[in-house]
Amino acid sequence: MHFNPFQILPKAGAALALLSIAAACSSGGGSSNSSSGAPTVLSNVPVDQTTGVDVNASMSATFNQTMDSATLTDATFTVTSDATGTSVLGTVIYANSTAVFWPTAHLDSDGSYTATITTGAQNPSGVGLTISHVWTFTTGNTIGPGQPVDLGLASNFAILAKSGIATVPTSAITGNLGISPAGATSITGFSLIMDPSNTFSTSTQVTGSVYASDYVPPTPSGLTNSVLDMQTAFTDAAGRAPDVTELGAGDIGGMTLAPGVYKWGTGLLIPTDVTLSGSATDVWIFEIAQNLTVSSATSVILTGGALPENVFWQVTGLVDLGTTSNFSGVVLSATAITLGTGASVHGRLLAQTAVNIDSSTIVAPGL
Repeated sequence: MHFNPFQILPKAGAALALLSIAAACSSGGGSSNSSSGAPTVLSNVPVDQTTGVDVNASMSATFNQTMDSATLTDATFTVTSDATGTSVLGTVIYANSTAVFWPTAHLDSDGSYTATITTGAQNPSGVGLTISHVWTFTTGNTIGPGQPVDLGLASNFAILAKSGIATVPTSAITGNLGISPAGATSITGFSLIMDPSNTFSTSTQVTGSVYASDYVPPTPSGLTNSVLDMQTAFTDAAGRAPDVTELGAGDIGGMTLAPGVYKWGTGLLIPTDVTLSGSATDVWIFEIAQNLTVSSATSVILTGGALPENVFWQVTGLVDLGTTSNFSGVVLSATAITLGTGASVHGRLLAQTAVNIDSSTIVAPGL
């Protein structure tokens, strides 16, 4: 029995649904519902005139139908400070008929704000809201719990890449592999065995299935949407307001880190073990403007019940995990990810170029 990796799971470790036409779902995990006529906003968060909103909160609006994600930007979804009249800088993410505005910095304490969805927000037919949707809220002075990054369909892969996946045998991957737009010839070192369905292949190094863009439908469309979700997740993580900036001047070796959003305008070096201490619901997001380098025989250790699926490493540059290093979390890389000989990862490797591993062990969360 084979299972469909192109259906979003309700939570890590849940059973995958049977392979079906569901792979043709819209990008970003978007809702398939539609409605004739002009779209409307069904609900918004915070609710109008809410007080005491966390200064690190996001704003969101849920529509009555699927929207054109290209029309939901910081130009059509705005947040304005009532005190100064200036716009709040932020990133807009759209999925499942909901648009979310993430401010790039914490909002002011005890500040009044107005959120607006303009008539420029349109459905795929080019029909926009008939009138702008406006609501107001007031912040308090608290920082709320962090929210995980929505990976969408990318959450069904241990390794997902656009241009290549290579191994020096023998590696051991628990979870699915996927590549798109590159084809199966860009997956090397795995000695792939094609399934009779031609929708996936297998490998003795993979406990799971291997998918490529040149396999038969519904695999190509499912992979296209998975890669789009991976890219959206990268943008989401990059746009979160930081709680801590430039910690350790880009060297966090030996530190124990509480949950939160950490940001560096440079690269990040982990030369000695780092501990992430928190509960099973706590979230860590690391925004790294350049490279992430983990030294050989170095570990990222989770304690207190912290889970790898709640740790996100958003890296604009290269990711280099040294030999026999032991890493935890979801890696969202704009470029390449390389694992040295014997390196292990409890998490996911999601790269917008290539992933290269060498006698490595990768275990997807929940598996």
